[in-house]
Amino acid sequence: MNLTASRACLPAFDGHEFLECIRKLVVTDSDWVPHDTSSSLYIRPTMIGMEPTLGVAPADEARLFVLLCPVGPYYSTGFKPVNLLCDPNYVRAWPGGCGYTKMGSNYAPTLWTQKIAEQHGCHQCLWLFGEDHEITEVGAMNLFILLRGADGVHELVTPPLSTGVILPGVTRRSIIELTQTWPDLRVSERKITMGEVMEAQEEGRLLEMFGSGTAAVVSPVGGLHYGGKLHKIATPEDGLAARIMAAMSDIYYGKVASPWAVDVEEWNVDKSQLLEDYKQPEAARS
Repeated sequence: MNLTASRACLPAFDGHEFLECIRKLVVTDSDWVPHDTSSSLYIRPTMIGMEPTLGVAPADEARLFVLLCPVGPYYSTGFKPVNLLCDPNYVRAWPGGCGYTKMGSNYAPTLWTQKIAEQHGCHQCLWLFGEDHEITEVGAMNLFILLRGADGVHELVTPPLSTGVILPGVTRRSIIELTQTWPDLRVSERKITMGEVMEAQEEGRLLEMFGSGTAAVVSPVGGLHYGGKLHKIATPEDGLAARIMAAMSDIYYGKVASPWAVDVEEWNVDKSQLLEDYKQPEAARS
């Protein structure tokens, strides 16, 4: 949030003190936390400018607050794959912009392209950028692609954050750190294009694709509408996406011990930790 606040010329705040406020809020409203694995408590920190004037200038006043809301299952009809419209004519973000920030301006314009995707029998857009159709994000989520390399090793690829066009996600980082500990799997944060993906699909080396985000956790991709054609993608029931979903859910609901699962009544957060993901990307500094 501080990264986004800086990009929007809003004041910075002490992140750890804010976390403590959220902790106390959750403890106070603990009766609203659903006691069911099909539901959860959605927490949305928010910051808005409160300048009591009309004009185009940084706000001198701001309000920082948190919204809580009990929510039901993201997949009300089950863990079903989605089809994606891959059209380079529609761009979500670009170098030098604010694609790496959590701003409403990154979401509202995508509602129009969502309607276009639906007209093509798709659920969301796969955002491409540049002449080589570089893959960035899917809908409002980060993206992962499982390939079988020429050496036979399975590689899990996600686009890098260094370009400044991708929003860093805690679910993205969790999946990277989780799968890096799994054997026989190479995890890479690197550039990947539609050309590479289509070549892998034609050669039978494209094994899976899925999005990742706070609400969905993992969303499998079943098809890519690209070049006027729908290309089917495998979605194995016992594949990597399902395995990640199960592993993450076990941590969420306390079935498996993890340093990520912190007791809200007795937590001890390391104030020295700072994820590289939440530092200003190199492309935004230049």
